[in-house]
Parts: sequence; C-alpha cells; structure tokens
Amino acid sequence: MVARRAALPAPGSISYPPELPVSDRRDDIRDAIRDHQVVIVAGETGSGKTTQLPKICLELGRGVEGMIGHTQPRRIAARSVAERISEELGAELGTLVGYQVRFTDRSREDTLVKVMTDGILLSELQRDRMLRRYDTLIIDEAHERSLNIDFILGYLRQLLPKRPDLKVIITSATIDVERFAAHFSDADGTPAPIVEVSGRTYPVEIRYRPLVREVAPKRGGADAQMVQVEIDQVTGVVEAVEELWTESTGRDGLGEDVLVFCSGEREIRDVVDALEGLDLPSTEVLPLYGRLSAAEQHRVFSSHPGRRIVVSTNVAETSLTIPGIRYVVDTGTARISRYSQRLKVQRLPIEPISQASANQRAGRAGRLADGIAIRLYSQEDFESRPEFTDPEILRTNLASVILQMTNLGLGEIERFPFLEPPDSRHVADGVRLLTELQAIDPTAPAHLPRKRITPYGRAIVALPVDPRLARMLVQAEKEGALKEVLVVVSALSIQDVRERPVEGRERADQLHARFRRVGGVPRGGDVQERTGGEPVRVQGAGGQGPRKDGGAKDTVDSDFLVLLNLWRYLQRQQKELSGSAFRRLCKAEHLHYLRVREWQDLHTQLRQAAKSLGLETNEHPAPPDSIHRSLLSGLLSHVGLYERERREYLGARGARFVLQPGSVLHRKNPEWVMTAELVETTRLWARTNAVIDPSWAEELGQHLVKRSYSEPRWSRSRASAVADERVTLYGIPLVADRTVPLGRVDPETARELFIRTALVEGDWDTRHEFFHANRRLVRELGQLEARARRRDILVDDDTLVRFYDERIPADVVSGAHFDAWWKTARRTDPTLLTFTEELLVSDSAEAVSQDDFPTSWTQGELTFALTYQFEPGADADGVTVHIPVEVLNQVSEDGFDWLVPGMHEELVTALVKALPKDLRRNFVPAPDHARAALRGMQEAGTVGAMPVRDALAEELTRRGLVRVHASDFEMERVPDHLRMTFRVERAVRPGKGGNRGRARGRVEVLGEGKDLAELQRQLAGQVRTTMAAAASEVERTGLKTWPPDLDPLPETFSRQVGPRVVQGFPALVDTGDAVDVRVLATRSEADRETRRGIRRLILLSTSPPWKRLLALLTNQQKLSLGHNPHGSVPALLEDALAAAVDSVVAEMPGATVRTPAQFEQALVAVRQQTVPRVLEIVEALVPILDTARDVSLRLQRLTTPAAADMALDLRRQLDRLVHPGFVAEVGYERLPRMVVWLRGMAERLDKGVQDLPRDRRRMEEVQVVEEELETFLATLPPHRRTDPDVMDVVWSVQELRVSVFAQRLGTAGPVSAKRIYAAMDAAEDATGS
Repeated sequence: MVARRAALPAPGSISYPPELPVSDRRDDIRDAIRDHQVVIVAGETGSGKTTQLPKICLELGRGVEGMIGHTQPRRIAARSVAERISEELGAELGTLVGYQVRFTDRSREDTLVKVMTDGILLSELQRDRMLRRYDTLIIDEAHERSLNIDFILGYLRQLLPKRPDLKVIITSATIDVERFAAHFSDADGTPAPIVEVSGRTYPVEIRYRPLVREVAPKRGGADAQMVQVEIDQVTGVVEAVEELWTESTGRDGLGEDVLVFCSGEREIRDVVDALEGLDLPSTEVLPLYGRLSAAEQHRVFSSHPGRRIVVSTNVAETSLTIPGIRYVVDTGTARISRYSQRLKVQRLPIEPISQASANQRAGRAGRLADGIAIRLYSQEDFESRPEFTDPEILRTNLASVILQMTNLGLGEIERFPFLEPPDSRHVADGVRLLTELQAIDPTAPAHLPRKRITPYGRAIVALPVDPRLARMLVQAEKEGALKEVLVVVSALSIQDVRERPVEGRERADQLHARFRRVGGVPRGGDVQERTGGEPVRVQGAGGQGPRKDGGAKDTVDSDFLVLLNLWRYLQRQQKELSGSAFRRLCKAEHLHYLRVREWQDLHTQLRQAAKSLGLETNEHPAPPDSIHRSLLSGLLSHVGLYERERREYLGARGARFVLQPGSVLHRKNPEWVMTAELVETTRLWARTNAVIDPSWAEELGQHLVKRSYSEPRWSRSRASAVADERVTLYGIPLVADRTVPLGRVDPETARELFIRTALVEGDWDTRHEFFHANRRLVRELGQLEARARRRDILVDDDTLVRFYDERIPADVVSGAHFDAWWKTARRTDPTLLTFTEELLVSDSAEAVSQDDFPTSWTQGELTFALTYQFEPGADADGVTVHIPVEVLNQVSEDGFDWLVPGMHEELVTALVKALPKDLRRNFVPAPDHARAALRGMQEAGTVGAMPVRDALAEELTRRGLVRVHASDFEMERVPDHLRMTFRVERAVRPGKGGNRGRARGRVEVLGEGKDLAELQRQLAGQVRTTMAAAASEVERTGLKTWPPDLDPLPETFSRQVGPRVVQGFPALVDTGDAVDVRVLATRSEADRETRRGIRRLILLSTSPPWKRLLALLTNQQKLSLGHNPHGSVPALLEDALAAAVDSVVAEMPGATVRTPAQFEQALVAVRQQTVPRVLEIVEALVPILDTARDVSLRLQRLTTPAAADMALDLRRQLDRLVHPGFVAEVGYERLPRMVVWLRGMAERLDKGVQDLPRDRRRMEEVQVVEEELETFLATLPPHRRTDPDVMDVVWSVQELRVSVFAQRLGTAGPVSAKRIYAAMDAAEDATGS
C-alpha cells in the first residue's frame, strides 16, 4: 500500500491538454467522482474523456487501495489508450499504467491504472467476484451497449451496495445517458450525476435525397402530371457524389474527401464499380470493410494527392476516424447482427439504421470544418426510425451470459438488474443452447447453481471461448482429438486468416485451394511449383466450378480439415523460415499475418486453459471422424439434411439453408452436414461445413433427440415384437424407419404380441415340445371346423391368450425372455403350458363324423388327400383334393361333383335353389324337397354313381309334376365352396424347385382350380415332363425307320415313382423329319400321335411317285387341282399322299402297326398301292375343288343385304371344309361325301335366295346343333377332340346340312339333331370311362 501511494503522481504534476473539452470540466468531474459512487460522463468522440478520466482519478488519490480499472470494447483501443495515458504521465508503459488484452498482460502488482477489454474484466469475475483488486472502475464507450458492457453494468448494480468504497465512472456518447443515470440511482431513487462534455464538431448541413425521382409520363402530352419512379441505391450514390463534387466548401484546404456508407461488401463493390466508371479527375475510390486485408484497410488512413472517395460499412461510423472527410453519403442501411428467435441463429439482415447511428454518420463530415451529409432517404423516414440501435443483449444469444451467471450464482437471469431486460424468448433460447451443450441441468432450480451447472458447464465456463466451441474441446479429449480440435476451435474464434483482395481474388483462391487437398500442402517447391503455374479452378470459389484435375478424390470433405491443413502448413513454414521471411510468405500467399499470430496466441491460451482443467492432448494424430464428432458436440443444432427436390438443407426447427460458395462442399451437397455458423443475409448460409454420419448426432444428442414408434408388430426372425423407430433432432429425421425391439419401449404391448402372435397363432420358430403339441391339437380341431364349416368347435384366441397370460410372468416379452424363464419353469411343471382337448373344445360344440368329412378320396386304385377350408370368398373355400402331377392323366371327374357325404344335403339344396324360377316354384320349400330327393337318390343308389345333376334331375322329375333336365341347373348360382377344388402338386426335394409355383412345405403347387379338365390341359407340359423323366429308358428320338428292338410298341407303360405309379401310353410322335418314341398321358392322344408317326416313318422309307402320277393326269385335272387352298399342287399332292398312306394302314389287321413285321408289311402295301390310291383320291378332288371354287365365286357375287346372313353362314362352312390339310383330315373313306356337302351348298345358293325367310329358319335349326357341337368339343379334353368317334359327330353335322338344305342329294345314312345329340352323349360317356 505504501509503495502504491508513493507511485501516485505528485499534486500539480498532472497536466491536461487545453484543446480537449474535458479539460474545461475536470473540476466538475473531480467533484462528482469525489461526492458520488457512480458518475456518468457524456461526450462525443474527440472530447478527451477516455484519456483524461484516469488522470482525474489519480488526482483524487484513487488507485491506491486497488487499481483503477479502465475498460475498452476493443483490444486495439485498450493498447492505444494505455500508451497515450503513459505518455502523458511520463511513465513507462506497464509500470504506472498497464494494459491487458486476451493474449497480453502488460501490468504489475503496483500498476495504478490498468486498461483492459471488458472481456478481461468479466473473466476476472470468475476469480474475484467482489472485484477487490479495484477501487475505481471506468466503463468506457457504454453507449455501444455490447453484451459485455450490459452484463458488467448489471453486475456492478448488484455489487456497489456491497462495495461502498468502489467508484464507478461510466462514459458514453450523448446517447440516452439518462438511462445509465437511472440505472444507478441511489437508495432514495436519485439518479447518478451526469457531466456532459462537448466534442470538437462543426456544423453539418443535412440534405435528404430519397431514391425517388419525378419524371414526365410516356403518354399524356405536355400537360400531364409528373409521376414518381424509384431509382436503385447505386444510382442514388452516384448522383449524390456528383452533387458533392461541385461543392466549393471543400476547397478551403481543410479536406474535400467523401465517405459513403453502405450495408455490406457486395453493395460496396457495386458502388465502387459505378464510381470508378465516372472517371472523376485526380480521384481514387477505396473500399473499406472487415474482410479486406490489413494493407488495403490502412490505405484509407494514408496521405494522398487529389481527392478520395471511401466506400465503407458501418465500421467507419464510430470505430475508426478517417482523415480528410468533409462529405458523407448515407444510404441509411446496415447489416446488424440480430438473433433470429424463429431460426435460432444469428442473422445479419440489412435494415434501416437508427437516428443515433444516422447522426453519428453525419457527424463524420464535421470533424474538420463545416460539412455536408446527404441522406438517401426522406426526412419523414428519418424521423420515423427508432431513436437508438437496439443494445446487443436484445438481439443476440444469451447462452454465455446465462452460463456465467449460473456459475457466479447470480440467480435467474430474469431477476438480474440489466440496463434493459432481455427478451424472455431469447433467454429461453439461451437455456436451450446450454441444454443442448449439456452445460446446465434445466430441471434443477436456478437459485441452486451447484446443482444446475453440470461438469460440462464448469469446464465450458472456464474456457475463454464461445460455449459451443468450449463444448467441442471437452468432447475432443474423450475422442482423443484434443490436439486437432484446439487448432480448429481457435481458428473459429477469430476472423479468417485467408484474405481475398479485390484485386488478385483468383490468385488468392488458387493459393488457398492447396489446403483442400487430402494431407495438406506437400513439402518442397515454391508457390509457383505447388500450383502448377496456372490458375486452378476451385470448387466454390466465385462459382467457378470444380478443379480442372477433378480433384473430388483428392479433396477433403470438411472445411475444418482445411483449417487443420492450413495450420500444419503455417507451422512447418514458420519453423523453416526466418521471422521476416515468414511474414513475406504470408503476404505473398494472401494470409493475414496479424491474424495468424492471433490464431497462434489463442491456440496457446486455449491449450493452457485446457491443461489447467486436466484435459490431456492426444499423442497420436486423430482420425477425421473423431475430430468431427468432437466438433459436432457443439453443433447439434447446426446439422442439415439435404432435400434434393428443394435443393437446400433442412436444418433445426424447420430452418432451410444452403452451403456457402466458399465451402469445399459447395455443389457437392452431401446428404448430411454440420456447419459451424449459420448466417442470414439474402438467405440462410452455412459457413465452414463438414460431412457427418447421422448416427453421431443421435449418439451425441441422446438428451435432445425425440423418438417416436409406429407399426408395432411381431417379427418371427427376431422372435420378438418390433416397431419402426423414428428419431428426430430438432425436427430433422436422423432415422426414418429403423426396426427396434418393442420390449424396451412398450413391454406390455410386446408381451401381448408375443403371447398372441407367437404362442397362440404359432408364428414362432422354436423347439419347445409343448408349443408343437399345442399347435398339432389346434390344427386337428381346426380341421373339424373347416370340414363342418362351423366356428363353434374351437375356443376363440382370447381364451388361449388368457391361458398363457395367467401362467407366464409379466417380464417375459420375447422369445429370448421366454426361453430363459421356461428353462427353469418346466423342471417344476412340464405340462404347465400344454393344451388339453377340454380347454380347446367349446362346450356348445357338436360332434363331427369322420365318415361325413373324410380326409382322403379314392378313385380306382388312386387315393388322394382331402383338406377343408372355411374361408368364404377364398379361391379354395370348401373341399380341396390334392392330386400329384404324376397321376394327373389318370384322374377323371367322376364323383367329384358330389363332394363328401357331410355336404350332400347342402349341395342338393343349393342345386334346387339354382333351378329357374318357373321350375323352382314347384319345389318350395327347397330344403325339404332337397332332403327328400337326397333320401330318394340314396335308396336308388345313384349317389356318386352318376353325375349329381343327372341324378337330381331324374329324382326331381320322378317326385314332381314337371320334367327337370340336368341342364336346367344354373351352376353359376351355386356357391363356390360346393364345387371341388383340384390342387395339382409335385413333391419337392429340399433346395430344389422352390422357385416355381407356390411352395407349401414339401410340395410345390403347380396349379389349382375348379375345372379338372382345364387343369389337365394347362399342365399337360408338366405331365409330359414327369412322364419323360419316369420313362427315360423307353423313350427314343430321331428314328428314320422302325427299330428292330421295338418289338412291339407297348400299349401301356407304368413305373413306380416314390409312393405312386406313373402310368402312360407309348406313342410314335412325328417331329417333321424324324419320329420319336414318347410316353403320353392318354391312350387317345397316343393312338392319334402313333397314326401320324407311322405315316411319317412310311413316307421316310418311300419315294413319292410324282412323275408317274402327273403323267397319268389330264390337263383338265391339273387345272382343277391348281385351285387348291394349299398354295401349290405339290403341297396338295403331299396331303393326298398322307391320306392314301393312312387308308392303306387302316386296312391292315388291327388297323395299326406295333411291330417291325407289321411295319414291313405296311410298307410293302403302301409301295404297291400308293399310285392307284393317290390317283383315286386326286380324281375325287377334282369335282371337290371345282365345286368349292364355284361356290366361292357365287358367294363373292352374292351382295344382296337381305342374303348377308346366308352368305356368312356358307362362307364359314366352306372355310371349315376346304383348307390346307383337309384331304388327310377328311380321309380316304369320307372324301367322296365331301363333294355332296359342297353341292348341297350350291343348291342352297340356288333355292335360298328365292325364299330367304325359309332359309333363315332352316339355318337357325342347324346353328342350334352347331352351338351344341362347339360346347361339346370345348368340354372334351384336347386329346379327345380328334378321336374317330368325335370326328364322326363333327362330320355328321355336314350330313345334317345336306338333309336340311339339299335333301334330294341324299345323306350317307340316317341323320337328325337327336341322333347327333345321342352321339355326343356317347362320346362324353366314353371320355369318362
């Protein structure tokens, strides 16, 4: 204390510059400080209050019991103010007067006046909450109302009653000083005294030039009123500069430079370009904004010849005094940092400045002499603006302040005595950010800071960086990446060291692009070598696109890693170069040297702070993922998901942003990114970005993510209930549909699903004996229900659920839980979970007879399984017969239409109801008549012995008053479950055949339906394949003659395949140029194919006698033969030869060939009889073809509309008769009748046109028979449609036409519709036998 008192300047030794206005008021100021604890000193810039107030305090003897603390908002100001005071006191800097900024402390224990930044004073609060080191505090530039200043003022408001010895002096420009005075009112409510000090200013003329002009309208003539149009801001600035350029007031030698205020860098560039375009004589135009290099900024302070126009942001409003300014052009706007409560980000919107800021700008024109300020807005606009700019506390995030207050135990922020209380929404957002960073526990009461602040929070508050950045450092130690993250965090805390000067921007981008490479800048080589000596197109640099070398693979995907590469490069160069050489390198490579030093100093400070907290740096390089996870811990609300449709990122709370062009990720647009900073200008931009894995955000943000679950369901593969999990972070979907166990989310629902789905419904793969025994018993009883088509036999699922629920513990929610419990429980009671028939069968259930609902069906020697399904509407509802494909060809439809005995009554009743109404009314009530008819059929023995419709029609006719035919039953009205379902199956060996059909256990379903004949047709290929596999030893291919060892060709073939006998019929199959021996499914198909095969073998063994035959034909015959449908005479003769061969073979004993001897006999007969037989056929063909041609020509001439139906009917008949291949089709025996059929057509043409109504009646009679014929053929299996008995029916219709339309020609035998129908019935009977 003695030493400090001795260091005080002697009384009278302190002098005050007389030119400073504060010197005139020093006595008033001294008296106010002596008599009051708080004094407000108000004065404009230049009044001297900053440098003279500490001297006045020294005169009062302050600084002895504690230092005189003097705060400044900026580091450069703190240093320069300390230098100036030391100089005026004649003391060495760092002794009597010292200073402390973030990286430098030039003060001692005996220092009396300590100048420091307000941030330094705040940090000292952590260690000295009563500020005992100070007896006086001067808070300078309080009108700036920064967050630090407002917090200090609030803190002092609480502290002063506890420190009555502490003097506080607040200096401010003459802006709202009454608010400061009222804030520090004494206990009686008397405001603190205000001492006003006038500044050195001259009058400034204000001119308003709003951006509107009056112009004459394009139309309306000379008398039309003027109209107002808006002009752009650049034009307004140019016009204002031109106006000021002609002023004479600036030519008095006191300065004539112009200062133009713009809102941002882009606007400055536009204005500079426009002003340079004016080409004003002896004038230079200079930009001034924060991102310019230091050298470019210093140019505005240097002396210069001629005149100068400086175009600046609001940095020149109060922070800097630019010499020589006489004129000001104020655009009236500025980018003002403002926190967006909606987006939860800091924004930089362009908005109108306040009146106070406008006056500050105008005042810049009155520092030297009388000046002029032009405002590019109206006076009304000026007067409508807010008086002052909002203080920072009202437009910034409050997280740091809240954390400091919590650590200091200052209570809730809402009760803290701020000069102006912050917006409660901003307070809430600050708390949310601290919650995001896990710095505070939001559930703990605010008045208990020890409980509210977390270990993370204590570490964050001790680190001298933004809370987000501090959180990164704490996480980095856990990730083993503290060494790298210290570099990144210190870089994010300062201005970017990379410069992009207006001139040489491409060169700067080219140089800085080196740091984007994976691994950084390689060693060796100068700048020219490292860049290849050519400009390199850098992605994101001015929108120039990707590098020419396509360096996507060589480029890092993180702007943070770019900073690391830059750091390592600088560290390496600094070691290799001298100090001056390193400085030159920074300048040459557009790296701001002072900011590089600042980066290094901050890194050192952070490293020391981390060490003091016990955070250990990693010894080995950290992988990029660890670095990015560390960074992400502080940027959880700065995560983005790319939406390709909108071409922008979805951010936290619905925000949408895009990547800044300077980012390495610009235009790459990866799916997930994190960004260090979101800033809103024209849109929301993401600066400094990196690719992330969304799982990192989920892990680090466990305390923030919201999880929702949907679609709870049972998973057989997992043996547990699962659900779809959706994880969102601030509304961003980190996980869309992830399948997770339901048991950990909703154990009750999981347990219910396990019991109901796994145990009751059986959807579980397990070996537990009770489970499979229960399933078997349920299936057996369930089959009884399906057979009887009732739902009252088996108890419902709820009964079974209750059974298990009562026996299984509540904590068993999955298969794994059950296995662990049952392993022990079954030892005590093995039958605890076993069903009994008494449990499963309902008390009201009636017995179901096995005879009424059998489980198998027998047809001849074949036996098929029957299953039952009770699912109305399903394809297989009712009874299903399972037919192995191996025996499909052996199955007939006989008896299947009766279904099973238990369904006879329901079937007969449904058929009675399916009668037409005029018949059905004779059998009412239908159930009674059906039961009576069923008894009658059972007594008559017709049940199952004949088709059900035939038997029922016969019985109803016998019992009723009307005749009922089988065709009267309308089968489409009979329910589907009363028709048998045929399911054709093939046994499947494990691992084979599973890719075709529908696999059902150990069988593959090849086809299924109600129509057996249709299934046989559809699956003929499958049957053929089965036959071929079984008869591989019998079948042959490529035969040109009858093989000697085929003696005879077997009539049938059978072979045991597994449990069944495959049966078929060997046949000779014509393949065109050879014959194969194949086993076919049916005898008729085998007989037909064998006839054709024998024909082919005979033709292959003979030479057609065409020369000899043609020599025997007359010219008239040759001419007639040319009118054939075959396309050529040789083709017609081939057809005739085939018919001749068939006829010769048919005349042999047995009418076929099955042995080599019979074949040789047939071959000899054919060779002997071929020529005369073909000649005979040709002679028959001549009148056939002549008559056919005559009929065709007459039909072409028959164009009378009235005869159109007759002509159409005849054309169809002709086409059916005369077509390629008709000779062999009609055959040798029937060919002579064909000319009669054709002559009958000609006679009809003669008579029909004379009496068309009669012809129409006759045609309708024939058409009825033909329609029946089509139906008959359609119901036959395909292999039966060309059998001889069926073809007899087909040709008999032609004889019927002769008898109807040309009776005089005579028929081959008796013919009528009734006889034809009887032949159809006989053929159908033969098909079923």
